[in-house]
Amino acid sequence: MKPILRTYQTEDDYWRIREFLREVSLLNERHEYSWSLLRWDYWVWHVNLNIFHFNLEEVIHLWEVGGQIVGMLNPDGNGEAFFQVHPAYRSEELLCEMLDVAEVKLPNHKEGDSHDLLAWVNAEDAVHKAVLTRRGYVRSKFLAEHMRRRSITKPIPDSVPKNGYTVRALGDESELPARSWLSWKVFHPEEPDEKYQGWEWYKNVQRVPIYRRDLDIVAAAPDGELAAFCTVWFDDITRTAVFEPVGTHPAHQKRGLGKAVMSEGLRRAQRLGATLATVSSYSTGAHALYNSMGFTEFDLLEPWIKEW
Repeated sequence: MKPILRTYQTEDDYWRIREFLREVSLLNERHEYSWSLLRWDYWVWHVNLNIFHFNLEEVIHLWEVGGQIVGMLNPDGNGEAFFQVHPAYRSEELLCEMLDVAEVKLPNHKEGDSHDLLAWVNAEDAVHKAVLTRRGYVRSKFLAEHMRRRSITKPIPDSVPKNGYTVRALGDESELPARSWLSWKVFHPEEPDEKYQGWEWYKNVQRVPIYRRDLDIVAAAPDGELAAFCTVWFDDITRTAVFEPVGTHPAHQKRGLGKAVMSEGLRRAQRLGATLATVSSYSTGAHALYNSMGFTEFDLLEPWIKEW
């Protein structure tokens, strides 16, 4: 039966998409041929709600068979397309149809009447890459995303912070301003502090259905200042623990704090019953940290671009 296209409509679709992605992840043996449950949740509640502000009814497209979702097209940022497909329905025909929609609904509109679109694909997905090639896409110069993975059964590094630092779970709402400020310093190290826009956005992170404050790990300096963080998201259906994000304040780097918060996160996930841990990386520094923590295997997500 041919999948039928429709747009995202109600909150019920949000919950149905979550179950669809869980099913697809397990069918793909938890390899990154589609988004994980957490990536969808994190995108809806943080990335989109706090940053991009897309109208979901305009940018989320679903393909169904007999009322069951078998495919989803969605952006991450502006001018990007991600393709989530049930393995039983993966075909060149469906991928071409999804690409048709992406080129109309999701492209980046540039000066004049020109456009471009960045399509992300697993490097091992030969069928999808063949479709992109025929449609005029080429491998972009943007960095590929390393979707790293490690078994929870592997030994967990015993990384204990030194020099008076302590590792613990994030505190109550009174600590959210400090946690938000730490994120700002980690991800905007070159930006002037005047551009900081406050901490209330973190409430949306905590609204993610699988958020657990006991898995929101921080390292604190002897004076109480938050110095590093590692948020872990555990899905008890797929038994997967996703580490997103991980970071250390520039003034506290080179002290093993990244390893310390990740080690604590791995131990806590293990106690909850996780069997797989994942984390994504782009940079040389992140690759080195995650390799040292046992995340040596990875799926590679490649960006392919077309301009017209």
